[in-house]
Amino acid sequence: MNSEKLLLAIDQGTSGTKSLIFDETGKIHAKGSEPLRSYYPQPGYVEQNPEEIFQNVLASVKLCLDQFIEKGGNTGKIIACGISNQRETFVVWDEHGKALYPAVVWQCKRSVGICERLEKEELGNEINQKTGLIIDPYFSGTKMIWLYENVDRVKKAVDEGKAYFGTIDSWLLYKLTQGEKYYTDYTNASRTLFFGLETLRWDRTLLEKIGLGRLNLPEPKPSSFTFGQTDFAGLMARPVQVTGMLGDSHAAAFGEGCHQPGSAKATLGTGSSILWNVGAKPVFSRSGMVSTVCWSTAGRVDYALEGIIVSCGATIEWLRNQLGILTDSKETEKMAESVKDNHGVYLIPAFSGLGAPHWKMDARAMITGLTFGADKNHVVRAALESIPYQIRDVVDAMEEESGIALKEINVDGGISVNRFVVQFLADLLKTRVINIGIPDVSALGAALMAGLGAGIYASPEQIKLSLPDTKSYVPGADQDLVERNYQGWKKMIKRLV
Repeated sequence: MNSEKLLLAIDQGTSGTKSLIFDETGKIHAKGSEPLRSYYPQPGYVEQNPEEIFQNVLASVKLCLDQFIEKGGNTGKIIACGISNQRETFVVWDEHGKALYPAVVWQCKRSVGICERLEKEELGNEINQKTGLIIDPYFSGTKMIWLYENVDRVKKAVDEGKAYFGTIDSWLLYKLTQGEKYYTDYTNASRTLFFGLETLRWDRTLLEKIGLGRLNLPEPKPSSFTFGQTDFAGLMARPVQVTGMLGDSHAAAFGEGCHQPGSAKATLGTGSSILWNVGAKPVFSRSGMVSTVCWSTAGRVDYALEGIIVSCGATIEWLRNQLGILTDSKETEKMAESVKDNHGVYLIPAFSGLGAPHWKMDARAMITGLTFGADKNHVVRAALESIPYQIRDVVDAMEEESGIALKEINVDGGISVNRFVVQFLADLLKTRVINIGIPDVSALGAALMAGLGAGIYASPEQIKLSLPDTKSYVPGADQDLVERNYQGWKKMIKRLV
């Protein structure tokens, strides 16, 4: 506990909130986690209670502080707080700070019809060119339109100029400062369908066209900024400044060191999100990837391309739960390594279609290349190989569109512990793959961003971390074999797309 400067990070996610105390080298001193409930009022709808989200954060912070104090920690050394959050989930509240409707979660699909209508109105091109996004229920904007058109009290409040929109960062800041501060950061704003990616302002012309011209929106600021101060409803003896806010994937990218063009991070979870730093100017994709703000500080904005892969860990879960050819996902590494090659077997995991860069959502999964010489180990290996193959597809498209070569890629998420997958990825991309070795990378990124805002670090380049479990994978002797197998993958993909 020798560090004089500590940072509190709050990572408010879909399934719960984690609060952590870091020192300036990235070492964790305490952690508290609190689960959060979602509600499913009808098929395709996903909601959360805004007040429960706030109380969930306070409960998490309390657990973290209690643990820290039990270890002999001094909360007076916590000089700043950073917040990362589930990006596209949003709340609408009135002038008294009372939510007008439950929080609509990013997973919610209620606005499919709205999306179809906007496409028919030929707004897709304008929205993409202004915001970098595509018309999809994933993003907040179309669900906000749905609320306006289907919930009378929301419509009335919007029409009277008394409705306040905010992603979860804005809602938490508003609550933590007792209604005094109404801000968001550029990363969260860039996920709404309302935000001009190049102007870094809300696009009022676009808002008028979609019927939300009178909706109040938080003032957008860089991710590193003095957003306000809070004592967390009395949990701390004195208030601390909130000096960092950003969406969770962006926080992870920052925490993993994606500070220069050509650096990228891939989250290997149920699906995969690949965030690629493209530098000071946005790159607009022709391959179904979205353009977004990667992260920002005062005077500096780094943009990114993001590619979404639908099935990664979900494929392994299917092998376990539906086929029953393994009992624990941890077995897959040994099973894959038990065969020297894929034996010509490929698994195309289009269980729910193919994401970036193919965007063939009516495609369906297939296993091809089976012979009497193939066994379950080959199928497992093919499933694991499909993860790096899909990442390579996205990386190739990003390199082509950005004109920037991949320098290195960072991985996080549950599958990043699978050494076969990560080494295969290094061989396939012919570059270094880094796993920083901590699961809470979004929290780390929020803490580091808060550290910038509080003046602990002068610039991203001056951040020096001491992370003992960092692992690097470099291309090995199997690069030629892996490349040949990838060419086989591309032939299989062509059959579907």
